[in-house]
Amino acid sequence: MSERQNEKLAVLIDADNAQASIVVELLEEVAKFGIASIKRAYGDWTTTRLKNWKEHLLLHAIQPIQQFGYTSGKNSTDSSMIIDAMDILHDGNIDGFCIVSSDSDFTRLATRIRENGLSVYGFGEEKTPEAFTSACDKFIFTENLRKRDVVTKSKSEEQKLKKIMIKSIEAVSGEDGWSSLSGVASYISKNIPSFDPRSYGFEKYGKLVKSLDYIEKEERAFQDGSSNVHIFVRIKDR
Repeated sequence: MSERQNEKLAVLIDADNAQASIVVELLEEVAKFGIASIKRAYGDWTTTRLKNWKEHLLLHAIQPIQQFGYTSGKNSTDSSMIIDAMDILHDGNIDGFCIVSSDSDFTRLATRIRENGLSVYGFGEEKTPEAFTSACDKFIFTENLRKRDVVTKSKSEEQKLKKIMIKSIEAVSGEDGWSSLSGVASYISKNIPSFDPRSYGFEKYGKLVKSLDYIEKEERAFQDGSSNVHIFVRIKDR
């Protein structure tokens, strides 16, 4: 297990704004970043609207935090999550946060946590405003936590992908135009936290770039004599 995977994380779920059906996949994804030391779900548990969550709370040891909706039209759940997050932050026992919501109200919270040097991993639907996704170190669209047989992208989305890939490869390439794929992936992750090969139907960057005809690929053997290889990429006709 890497040092990063030993990080203690606080997983805070906006149950009013997240689907109970993705809890298993959500926690599996969280495990890639660290250990879920705190797991809390916020909402008004006296209502029937959150009934689908209740079986998951017990099964996955998620603590329900009751928040009554005192005022119509006001999201008291968000306020409760933010207050708890700041209390946890100041306790100093956590290395990072996982904020599960598609609500842009958590943008400032994510920024504030990162200002303290802690990591923030966001989880929400593809409709999540860019302000929130960009405020996180990494943002995972919950649609990508479920396998999708076919991923169809519009022409404009494909053009956006091409622009991202070309810019990223050129940003980290050597004088010969070649870039290590790991370097490209790291550059994209730092600049576009919500980018995910799974949005295009591929589990890994390697499979994604192999599907793109404007990228040239080359495998280079490790110097240790093993069968492992580095993947290098270059923009064709450049």
